[in-house]
Amino acid sequence: MIPVSEAVRGMVRETPFLEELLEEGLINYSSLARKFRPVISERLRKDVSEGAIVMALKRMPPAGPAMQHKLKAFLRNLGDMVTRTNLMDFTFRNSPTLLENHARFLQSLGREREIFCTFSQGVHETTIIIGHRGAPMMQTWFKEEKLLSRKTGLSSVTIRLPAENTEISGFYYFILRQLAWEGVNITEVISTTNEFTIVVSEKEIKKAFSILLSLKQGF
Repeated sequence: MIPVSEAVRGMVRETPFLEELLEEGLINYSSLARKFRPVISERLRKDVSEGAIVMALKRMPPAGPAMQHKLKAFLRNLGDMVTRTNLMDFTFRNSPTLLENHARFLQSLGREREIFCTFSQGVHETTIIIGHRGAPMMQTWFKEEKLLSRKTGLSSVTIRLPAENTEISGFYYFILRQLAWEGVNITEVISTTNEFTIVVSEKEIKKAFSILLSLKQGF
């Protein structure tokens, strides 16, 4: 049977943002223990006192200081941020002809160098995000494909990442956590080796950009 401390740690990590709030002293231990007690008692198949849960909460180790130092240094070294507006998001069901039509679409798009376009293929569906000027070409080459979703009025922020980004644990979580805390709804996330792009509604682009800029300048 697992100890109380391990059961409490598991509960904390299952709850979004709770670990950070505990570290910052923004959570009442007794109130949290009362909320946790029925679930932890059920998991351990025995009655667990609120006092034991409070003690386990207080003894939880903080996030590693070495990793926090690496994350701070990494954020200070983030590269340029580029915003784009008037984007559209199309999601199609995968089909035998989809790749062929996509290749023809990219060939026709090659003559329009200023049109932003990204392509992401999943197991069952494919999403294309494109500037509004490319919409007519989308309708031409994908008119026979099954359209699952179409979203308009979108904008994006792209961040240039330092080369060591793949060695920094928790970077993406930290960025997405800050946006979630501020209530920014993310429509899409696009990632390459050294670039990270979030797509949001046009009404939220200023807020998203401000949050990301503050992380770069003031963390």
